[in-house]
Amino acid sequence: MRIVFMGTPDFAVPTLEALVHAAHEVVCVYTQPPRRSGRGKKLQPTPVHQAAERLGIEVRHPASLKSQEEKDAFAALDADVCVVAAYGLILPQAVLDAPTHGCLNVHASILPRWRGAAPIQRAILAGDTGTGVTIMQMEAGLDTGPMLATIRTPIDRKTAGDLTDELADKGAQLMVGTLRELSKHIPVAQDDAEATHAPKIDKAEARLDWSQEAEQVERQVRAFAPWPGAFFEHEGAEGMERVKVLAAEIVEGSGAPGTVLDDALTVACGSGTLRLTRVQRAGKPAMDTADFQRGRAIHKGAQLGS
Repeated sequence: MRIVFMGTPDFAVPTLEALVHAAHEVVCVYTQPPRRSGRGKKLQPTPVHQAAERLGIEVRHPASLKSQEEKDAFAALDADVCVVAAYGLILPQAVLDAPTHGCLNVHASILPRWRGAAPIQRAILAGDTGTGVTIMQMEAGLDTGPMLATIRTPIDRKTAGDLTDELADKGAQLMVGTLRELSKHIPVAQDDAEATHAPKIDKAEARLDWSQEAEQVERQVRAFAPWPGAFFEHEGAEGMERVKVLAAEIVEGSGAPGTVLDDALTVACGSGTLRLTRVQRAGKPAMDTADFQRGRAIHKGAQLGS
């Protein structure tokens, strides 16, 4: 098929690569514009931009698709279908309608649950037992279109990073399979009454609240690993410092919320106890707690801030 691909982050790269490897003709890739990042604040192309260049595919990165010029340029590609994976821009109706088979989206949840920008993190925070990927026919609403295919996976104790990688690969293969037999996939309307929404992550949400149950605090750790990183603040020998928690496990114990119960960084929560197993000081590498505690240790009896 003649395909236009739209995507931006690492999550989208496996789908682009799978389409090429399946011998589809990917004629153009749309992605978000390069942004300044890193210490030198140099313009950095998106992961999809970099992948497309490696594959020798034309890349376009308009800031918006709303102008008539952009709509016409897209329509001129004469695509059979547009495949979208975490692109990040709203598609005007003219763009949705231009390809013969419209625009198909790889969405990282089982719709209609977790429509929106952060479905993986929201599923973990909510304590969902499972999640998955939906291939959806796009329409004007946010993730409201009819569903063509789904694939499921248990969440278990996976982090957002783990699930992102897993669902990226599953979504890539599901999209290739859907396109292979597109006429056999009957669109199924979503039940709007069952919809939940997954708004974009605010970094402030990553601040740990020790007054909550240990189960919820542990979900925070997994939902925000690796980005933005769940964190607490602590008054150390060199003043107030912020420490990220990248991994933790629920253990037996009790105490006043936020109290460090031993030198293994076991912390009391509102109900239950959490042992921090991998942590990171600002500007320092991540490390296991045993290594962390051999440096500027946080000792038993310390009170951690939120």
